[in-house]
Amino acid sequence: MAGLAAIEIAQKVSKAWRFLRNPKNSAKLVRRRDKHNMSVNRGGYCSTSTLSAGSPTSSPSEERVSSGISLSWQDVYNIAVKWRQISEPCDPVVWVNKLSEEFNSGFGSHTPLLLGQAKIVRYYPYYLRTLEAAKTIMLDLKYVNNAEDRAIFLTDIEKLKKIEVASSCSDLYNVVGETYWVATRCDSIAFQGRRLEGTRITTQNVGKTGFDFAIRTPCTPSRWEEYQEEMTAAWEAICEAYCSDPNPTRDSNALDAVKAAILRMTYYWYNFMPLSRGSSVVGYVVLLGLFLAASMDVTASIPPGVQVDWEAILSPDPGTFVDAVKPWLYPSVKMSKSLKDYADVSVAFGTTGSVVAALTSADT
Repeated sequence: MAGLAAIEIAQKVSKAWRFLRNPKNSAKLVRRRDKHNMSVNRGGYCSTSTLSAGSPTSSPSEERVSSGISLSWQDVYNIAVKWRQISEPCDPVVWVNKLSEEFNSGFGSHTPLLLGQAKIVRYYPYYLRTLEAAKTIMLDLKYVNNAEDRAIFLTDIEKLKKIEVASSCSDLYNVVGETYWVATRCDSIAFQGRRLEGTRITTQNVGKTGFDFAIRTPCTPSRWEEYQEEMTAAWEAICEAYCSDPNPTRDSNALDAVKAAILRMTYYWYNFMPLSRGSSVVGYVVLLGLFLAASMDVTASIPPGVQVDWEAILSPDPGTFVDAVKPWLYPSVKMSKSLKDYADVSVAFGTTGSVVAALTSADT
C-alpha cells in the first residue's frame, strides 16, 4: 500500500511541478501574499482560490494538473488516504471535518501510553518523554485544565516542587487531584508569534487499575482553520523551494531546502492529526512521495524505537522536529531517477477492484 501510494503521490506532484516551472504557466498563477487572506487564497506556486474551496476528500485529476490548476496539500494527502481506506476497509479513515456532529463537538483521537496496568507496547517507549513534556508545561504555565476545561492553578510552591520531582503520571495526578490535561506547544511559521494548540497530554484516574495516561488531539472548527492555514503555507514553501530553482537536483543547498520544507509540513500534519484514523502512516507515505517527486529516494527504514509522529508531537517547533529526524533520514536519501521508469499508478490501478487485486496478490 505505502509503496504504490508514495509513487502515485510522486507522479502527481512531479507533473504539477513540471508545469509550474514553466515560466508561461507559473505567470498564470495568482500570487497574493496577504497573510490575512490565507484561508481564502494563500497564493504562490501551489495555491489557487478554486482549489482552496475544493473538498479534501475529492481525488485530484490529471486534467486539473495539466490545465494549470495545481495540487493543494489536501489533494496530495488524500491520495494516501485513498490507499489507506482501501487497504484497511474495516478502519474508518476519514477527514474529521467531514464528521459534522463529531467535528463541531471537538472530536479527537485518543492514544494511550498507559491504560490502567497495561503499558501500550507501541507507544510506551515515549512515556518518559511525554511525562517530562507535561511537567515542563505545568511548571511553565503554572496551571492545567480539568475535564470541564476549567483552569486549575498550580502556583503553590510545594506543588511546583512536587511536579519537579514527579517520576510518574500518578505523581502528577496526586498534585492536581483530578483528571487534567495540558497542551503541547506548536509554533507557527505562517504567522510570526502565533502558537497553535498541539496535542493534549491527559491523565485520568480509572480506579483501582491505575491511570489512563494518553494524548488526545481535538479537532474543532477553529483549530482546523488554523492548521489549514499552516498546512497551506507549508505546502507552498515546498513548491517554492523546488520550483524556484532551475536545477534543484544539482544544487545541494536547494535540495536541503526542499528536504527541510517537506519535514516542516510533516511536522504540522502530525500535530494537526486531521484523520479519524491513519494520520501517522498517511503522513509518512506523503513524506516519501514528496522526496521521490524531488528525485530523492529514502532508502532507510525508520529506526527501531522511533515514532515519527511522536517526534513531531513532542517538538515545540518545526526546527526541533527537523533536527530530531534528519540525523537518520538525510544520510539515507539518494538521488534517483527511478520515478520515470514506473507506469502511471492512477492508470494502472484505475478502479477499486484493481487496487484490491494488487494489494492481495500473492506476488506482492
